[in-house]
Amino acid sequence: MAVPPYPDEPAVPGRGPAWPRRVLAPLALAQFVCSFAGSNMSVMIQDISKDLDTSAQGVQIAITVFLLVMAALMIPGGILTDRYGRKRCLVVGLAVYGTGALLSAAAPGLGVLILGNSILEGIGTALLIPPVYILTTLLFTEASDRARAFGAIMAMGGIGAAAGPLLGGLITSAISWRAAFVFQAGVVAAIILLSRRLHDPLPPDPDRVFDTGGAILSATGLILVVMGILAADDNVWLTAGLLLVGGLFLVAFFRWVRAKERAGTQPLLPTEVFRNRTSNLGLITQHTQWLLLMGVSFVVAAYLQVVRGYDAISTGVIFTASTLGLLVSSLGAARLAKLSTQRTLIMAGYAVTVCGIGVLLAMAHGSPKAWVFTPGLLLIGLGLGVMLTPSVNVVQSSFPEDLQGEISGLSRSVSNLGSSVGTALAGTILVADPAVGPYAAALVVLAVIGLVGLSAAAKLPRDTGSRPTRGEPAAGGQRPS
Repeated sequence: MAVPPYPDEPAVPGRGPAWPRRVLAPLALAQFVCSFAGSNMSVMIQDISKDLDTSAQGVQIAITVFLLVMAALMIPGGILTDRYGRKRCLVVGLAVYGTGALLSAAAPGLGVLILGNSILEGIGTALLIPPVYILTTLLFTEASDRARAFGAIMAMGGIGAAAGPLLGGLITSAISWRAAFVFQAGVVAAIILLSRRLHDPLPPDPDRVFDTGGAILSATGLILVVMGILAADDNVWLTAGLLLVGGLFLVAFFRWVRAKERAGTQPLLPTEVFRNRTSNLGLITQHTQWLLLMGVSFVVAAYLQVVRGYDAISTGVIFTASTLGLLVSSLGAARLAKLSTQRTLIMAGYAVTVCGIGVLLAMAHGSPKAWVFTPGLLLIGLGLGVMLTPSVNVVQSSFPEDLQGEISGLSRSVSNLGSSVGTALAGTILVADPAVGPYAAALVVLAVIGLVGLSAAAKLPRDTGSRPTRGEPAAGGQRPS
């Protein structure tokens, strides 16, 4: 089914559908607030711990559970968008998210904070983020236009993640950490108002079957795997048990999917989305990118506050370097896409990011000056900004529009799982004793993971980014059925 031009923006003769500018404002802001929520708490560790009478590890658990809930529910959230409509799920997700933000602002203890921030905001994000990427893919049919759109959205997402420490630090220092959650609720209210004129290009499919069993198996498996990583600094046997059981649940999920397909019924995810080599490599790059972004943010923020004794605003100011790098490179995504292939951009991004981690290690080790963190964080921001957009475009463009719900949910789940694993991995190494040794060890581990991502990017085909239509073979995969 061809996607019609945006109704209020007439098509330009010879150039296809007009650029639907009004779509980008609510969609980009939605990505911004969700990414902001995932990173801004890193500079509030001491303030929240003191106010709620908890520990740094308790705050880390709240951050990780938020990211984990997003990862676990993103795939079901992508399917629900097809059944109930993309705009409806976007608005409902925003409402749930806003409720969670207000509850977090009034939290009297860690338990209520986890309920509001980790659970409700996580559920809201899982409902609202898949529509952002599905609508972008469906509305922007030209490869260059889609690169511009994803560039704007990923720029806002990257800025939200990288500027979270700065904005969170400013708000925390000027008012209170609770005001940061009120800020999120205000942004959500603005998005709901902006989305009133948002057009859903495809009608909902109320007959779409929702695979409850598959959703439970996949979510349980993901939760257990990340909880196993979180438990690594407490009990190695508990970690091994959680990882093993989580892996068994994921194996059971894939067997469930195959059984559903053999029986002629609709599973949560068709196996077709896992047979596309280009998409699989793109998903690996997405996972490791967000793992690096959140992992570096948590490591550096924890080190600055716990070891160096910096307050929230000082920590946030130091992170301005990475925010600036992300902003510059993300906003240049469309221009870069015209100059280089998606594969080249992703590889270059990884190379710059790994170099940034190396610079961070070399310059910041043992030096008492705050500015020594700037060159490394700037390079990390530049590198991540270069590759975030092409990685998303590679994955979304590997499938026709009738599979956008599935691949969008899987893509966002993989990315948020990367964020969750990055925070959990960094916390596991740092929280128990965040001294210089564990700080350096955590960055070395993240650099090695960056090299893994670079290796996956090197295997991508050179020509990617054009979305196939129904019946056309997807790049690197099977012919859609």
